[in-house]
Parts: sequence; structure tokens; C-alpha cells
Amino acid sequence: MRSDCHVCTSEGFKALTRVEVKANGNSIIATLNVVESELLDHNEAGLSNEAFKRLEINNGDVISIHHLKPVESIAFVRGKMFGKPFTEAQLLSIMQDIVAGRYSNIELAAFITTCADSSLSLDEIIMLTKAMINVGQKLVWDKDIVLDKHCIGGLPGNRTTPIVVSIIAAAGYTIPKTSSRAITSPAGTADTMEVITDVNLDLAQIRKTVTKENGCLAWGGAIKLSPADDVIISVEKALDIDSEGQMVASVLSKKAAAGATHVIIDIPVGETAKVRTKDDAERLSNHFRLAGQTIGLQIKTIITDGTQPIGKGIGPSLEAMDILDVLRNNPHAPHDLRDKSVAIAGALLDMIEPNGMNGTKKASAILISGQAYKKFEAICKAQGAFKEPRYAPYFYEVLSPVGGIVTNINNRQLAKLAKLAGAPISPTAGVQFFASLNKTVKQGEVLLKIWAETTGELEYAKEYLNTVPQMITIE
Repeated sequence: MRSDCHVCTSEGFKALTRVEVKANGNSIIATLNVVESELLDHNEAGLSNEAFKRLEINNGDVISIHHLKPVESIAFVRGKMFGKPFTEAQLLSIMQDIVAGRYSNIELAAFITTCADSSLSLDEIIMLTKAMINVGQKLVWDKDIVLDKHCIGGLPGNRTTPIVVSIIAAAGYTIPKTSSRAITSPAGTADTMEVITDVNLDLAQIRKTVTKENGCLAWGGAIKLSPADDVIISVEKALDIDSEGQMVASVLSKKAAAGATHVIIDIPVGETAKVRTKDDAERLSNHFRLAGQTIGLQIKTIITDGTQPIGKGIGPSLEAMDILDVLRNNPHAPHDLRDKSVAIAGALLDMIEPNGMNGTKKASAILISGQAYKKFEAICKAQGAFKEPRYAPYFYEVLSPVGGIVTNINNRQLAKLAKLAGAPISPTAGVQFFASLNKTVKQGEVLLKIWAETTGELEYAKEYLNTVPQMITIE
């Protein structure tokens, strides 16, 4: 609105004031921007397209703007800042206010940072998980066994989920996989799958796909299974924070909301992974298992090697190529991605078939037979499309300056390089990785290939390379 309009003047509204906007019985919480020009008349207000949609109004309709009532639950956040533990009722109140849009980004950032650095106790993590579930929708399946898997992230590539889902669904089990977009990584499962198929499915589309093909690969944010978490993630992404307690609550709330009964959690460990030590992984694993039990989930955690990327591609389209190569049993498919996907699928099968055929052998047989690829293709088509991933138009090859053995890889720097190249916003951007640990390389051999959709992004990534000479150590 105009800063000198009668509403701003009489109500004392200033720039960035949080206000409630009402029309037609609907209301939204909004942040006020003011103009000091003739862009708007004194009796006019400008709204975003999303605001028009939520208020169900058209251009020229009348709206009313009100002071936002104080958000009482922010007092609980302040209490936590000074060492006062959350109660179950307090966390539910906070989640309700977040879903209602009552928290500004500053207040969300305060909540996120207050809960960071392992400051949430196990009891608080359990209460937060339950609160996240209670403020969202929940899928219910007419099945005694519903499977799911999750990787906590922090490892470039590592796109096992689509392969695991295809194997499990081909084995005849239900696995309605909803995934997040990237928070701090160059790609999330939803970003990668969007290169191949439609992931913005509503609840009816998910049910239809799962009923037909046993599984799906959808973006969870489109169906609001844990809407508070979706809001929190948007701010975590800007802060580049993914704290332990919120991570556990986030993962488990979405698994429970998706109707899962049995879940595998992959925890990669490495010096430059999200989890640095085995002790940290064991503590996180314990939190997942105990918190999962309280909400009725059978949880199995696997601690895996996080010292280097999994697969060749880092970025949505490049990771999609790896997925298809594994599913199609191409000879040049990345063996580490194949082996890890089969191991995770096997672990899931062992959870529900303890007296059956060895899970890993069964998963491998399904993959080798082509059943997994056939199922993956069917799931994609049921979701609305099956598209082949493509390369970006520009690339740059990083050559080894010396001959020797690869002794160390900095995962975080590799991930940042892919993001600077444009991933995941530019889906074909990213990095292809050819320098696995203990590999003997020759001088001039290609270690990395950077892909970008614009020359500017490619140059941006190349500039970063000059600041991190030890991204890949060769001795």
C-alpha cells in the first residue's frame, strides 16, 4: 500500500508490518510493503497472485487489513532460548501457528536456530514429531505393511530412492514414496525425479498411482502431509541449517503421515558428510529408532560410507541419468549406486521377510531381470510422463594436475561447486565425478566435468575452483 494512504496513516502501519488481510470470509497473514509513488491510489492495495488465490478475490474487490494479534507461542521459543524445555502443548501451538502463517521469517529463523546444535532432548524430538503429524494430513492404506526409506543427506549424488522404490514395488510391496526438494544439497529426490516425470501429485493422484503400480515418487510438499515442516525447510534452506532434532522430527513425521509401517534410514558418515563420526551416527540412529517406536513405526537404520559421492552425477539431470543407467543394467552404470540401492532394498525386504530368501539376493535378481526398470517406467507414466534427462549446453573439464592416487574428497565443496553451476534450480546443471577414492589417475585425466545452462554460471563455478585446491587430493 501507499505509505501515506488512510489505512497506513490511521493504523500506524510501516514497511514489513505483519498484518491480517480478510475478504469473502477468508483471511491470510501478510507482510506489508509500502510504496511512495503513484503506482497505487490512496484507496488501493496490491496483492501477490498467491494472495488473490487464497482470498478467492478478483481485481477490484474490497479487502480489509487488520493488525495481527500477538503470536503467543513465540514466548515458548524465547523460553527455550533461555534453557526452558518445550512441552507437548507448546510445540503443538508453535506448529499450528507456523502452518497458519503467523510466524514471520525472522520468527521462524529464531525457532530453527534455537532448536539447532543438538539442543532438543529425545522427549522434545518425539513431541515435535507428533506435533508435526497432528497439524497435517495423513494417508491411510488398506495394507498391513507399507514400506519407506530415507537418507539423511549430506552426500553428493546418492540417489538410491528411485531404484529402491522400483525394486520394492516390483516385488509386490506398497511403497508410496514422498520426497523433499533440496534443502542444502544440489538436488533432492523430488528435483531429480521431476526431470523424468511429474512429481506435483495431489492425494488422489498418489492413491491412483500406488493402487495401480504399488509405489510412487512424488514431491511431499504438494500434498501437505507435514505442512509445518515444509515451511520450516524453506527457512532452513536459506540459513543452510539442517539440525539433528528437527531432521529426526521432519523425517519421521512425513513417514508416519505417508502411512508407512516399516522404514529404512540411511545415515552416511564421513569427515565432509552431514554426520562426521560413527558416535554421532549411533546417537542419531538411536533417536530415529526410539522416536519411531513412539509413533508406531518400525525403524531400521544403516550406517553407510559417506567419504565420497555415490554415483557419477551431482545435480538433478545428471543424477537421473545414473538412475536410468542402473535400472537399465547398462555396463557403464555406477556400481556404487547400484550396490547401495540393492543393499537398501534388500534390508527392507529382510525386515518384512525374515524367513524368506536373502533380501539382497532377491533385490539384485529383480534389478537384473529388468523388472525394476519396467516398474519404474510404469510408475513414471502413471504419474503423467516419462522423459529422458538431458545435458546442459555448456561444460568444463577439470583435469588432474599430477598423476597419483586419489586419497581424499571434500563432499561439501563438491556439492557447493554443483550448486554454483546452477543446480538444482537449473536442472541440467551440476557436476559429473570421475575421481573415486583410491583410484589411480594420470596427469591430464578428467577428474570432474562441470555442466551449466549459462556461460555466467559456468564461469562462477570455475572461479570457485580456484579457491579450493584440495577439493580432490591426489598423492
